[in-house]
Amino acid sequence: MKIALTGGIACGKSTLAKFLAELGIRVLDADDVVHALEASGGEAVEPIRARFGDGVIARDGGVDRKALADVVFADPSARRELEDLLFPRVRRILLDFASQSDATALHISVIPLLFESHWESDYDIIIAIASPERIQIERMMKTRGYTRAQAEARLAAQMPVAEKAARADFAVVNDSTPTHLKDEAQRLVSWLKERIEHEH
Repeated sequence: MKIALTGGIACGKSTLAKFLAELGIRVLDADDVVHALEASGGEAVEPIRARFGDGVIARDGGVDRKALADVVFADPSARRELEDLLFPRVRRILLDFASQSDATALHISVIPLLFESHWESDYDIIIAIASPERIQIERMMKTRGYTRAQAEARLAAQMPVAEKAARADFAVVNDSTPTHLKDEAQRLVSWLKERIEHEH
């Protein structure tokens, strides 16, 4: 059973992933896969150099993420080209990882833009974590130093979390304390184990 976790910005995906790992779930985050692909010796470094030039390569031989961001966020077509380089590689690695999941060893791929990338058909079970928009904005302002306008712009660029939750097989609502989220993680793991055993 291939399992994916998605959700909106500042909904608590990383915190939920940490609680799941503490419960014995193996978790792989798409962001970490991108970092590995762009690190020194990573599979995406040379294709990125070939397309965007030496100016986006850091002294250590990896991708200079800030320099690359400056290039691609200024030009939508450059951003699409970068996605065309990265996304197939990220997708392959996440699917290899997810395909190792079974009732005794659960593997969950964390994919923030699962629906936006149209990868939902790759997975048997989709979990979404959602928070009220008001809380998302508060968290972005508090933890990331965004202004309210910046936070609202980030939200506007993504699919609404309510829609992600509605399309998922299991929704986790993160609207109170870390203790509550930890309890939700436990409930999720129990549900997953039952679901997978039932399938077998």
